[in-house]
Formats: sequence, C-alpha cells, structure tokens
Amino acid sequence: MIATAPVVTRFAPSPTGYLHLGHGYSALFAVARAREAGGRFLLRIEDIDRGRCRAEYECAAIEDLAWLGLEWEQPVRRQSDHMADYARAIDSLDGLGVLYPCFCTRAEIAAEVAAAARAPHGPDGPRYPGTCRRLSDAERAMRVVGGRAYALRLDVEMATDITGSLSWTDLDKGVIEVRPEAIGDVVIARKDTPTSYHLAVTVDDQLQGVSLVTRGDDLFHATDVHRLLQALLGYATPIYRHHALLSGADGRRLAKRDAAKTLRELRAAGLGPDDVRALMPAAGR
Repeated sequence: MIATAPVVTRFAPSPTGYLHLGHGYSALFAVARAREAGGRFLLRIEDIDRGRCRAEYECAAIEDLAWLGLEWEQPVRRQSDHMADYARAIDSLDGLGVLYPCFCTRAEIAAEVAAAARAPHGPDGPRYPGTCRRLSDAERAMRVVGGRAYALRLDVEMATDITGSLSWTDLDKGVIEVRPEAIGDVVIARKDTPTSYHLAVTVDDQLQGVSLVTRGDDLFHATDVHRLLQALLGYATPIYRHHALLSGADGRRLAKRDAAKTLRELRAAGLGPDDVRALMPAAGR
C-alpha cells in the first residue's frame, strides 16, 4: 500500500482591519476540508503591506479565530519574518531572465490604461500595458543608475516560453488551462514592499507543504499567476478549491473597505460562536 501525504490547508488573513463574517467563513471552510481528509490546518499572517498592516489587527484576528473554535499548528508563519525566502525566489526568477524593472508610476499606468480602448483586466485589475518591457537594456541601466524608483515585473511572455502550456485543478471546476494572455506582467516586488502577494503566497505554500489551497472566488484568476511562478521555481502544484463569497443584505460581497460587520462587533452584540457559525453556509461549519 502506498502512503499518501496528509492534506494541508491554510487560512492566510492580512492584518489590515478586523476580520468580518466572510473571513470567518473562509477560515472554517479550510478547517472543514482538512478535517474531512484527516489532514492539517495552518494559520499564516500575510503582513507584507507595511503601510496598512497593524499588530493590533493581527492580535485581534488570532483572538477572533480562537473564539470561533479554530485550532492550528504552531508556529504561525508571519510573512514579514521571511523576506529572505522571497529574496531567494526573486534571485531565481532573475536568473531565468524573466524579470524587468518598471519605472512607471501608478498614475502613469492609469493614464495609459484609460487612453486604451477597452483596456483588458488581469488578476490585479487593468492589465499593465507593457510600457517598460519595451525599454532597451541600456535605457533600463541608465534609469537605475540615475536613481529612478522601480518595481520588478514578470515578463509573462518570456516566462511562458520557458514553461510551455500549464494547467491547475480546482476541485469544483476541474482542470483549468493557464491563459498567459490574460495575466499581464504582474508586479513581483517593489522598493517599499520587497515582495508581492503573488510571489509570497507561492513561496509560502511551497515551504509550508500546503497541498489544498482553499480561498474565495475573487482569487480564482490569480491562480494562473501562481501556477506560472510554481513552474518557473520548480515548486509542487497544490490542488485548489475556490468557494463563493459571502454577501450582505444588499447583495454586495462582504469587504473591509465597505465596513462589513466584524466578528468583534457580532461578539459585542451578544452572539456566541455557534450563532456566528449559523450565519454561514453549511460548507464552512
């Protein structure tokens, strides 16, 4: 009989605000999938956004999840403690020649996208039009030496020339073919944030042995980016399962920016863990 590795799932909040009901559902969804398979559940704190992440929100998240009855393995991985892991991955990508410096400001990118007819969208919004990809090596070097700030972008066309066609599996939707043309040249690192969500989550899942990634449907198309990075870096590819997002009475999905009712507010209103679980779809209980 061949032994198989246990299923490993994770919940990875960003401490940029208090957790709301949608976060609780996503965490319980991951726990339930691990429990069904007799596997393991991990908690990760994705705190690379130094401008928005707060220690108070991290502490509150851990407290709220424990209050809901969740248990996870220790230690909790905090991304800000592992920048060296992401730097090594960036070095590997740079060695493949698939990174280039982008000197465009957000305002310049927005203006160029606005000028384009029906600007296509990628996993991070309007797709980057590739302005700096067209710069010569000499022009790039001159701008770097001149002190121009820049981000590192992934040259998706060059990357897919290396990897060839790719796919990944979603347990509900089946085999998904990666569509490189829909990705765009995503940011891999910035000066103020020396890694991106896309790179950090890919590295973390590999190093933590995550075998089943569960997360909301809003990140479905981002998985194409992660699959491409996995292939470039020689990583294993997890199985994925993207769940529906919870919505409020107005039909809009729950989000921090829309002041969705937080777990702390529900607690303060007198609800217990079982009451909060009852507000969620059965798949997350």
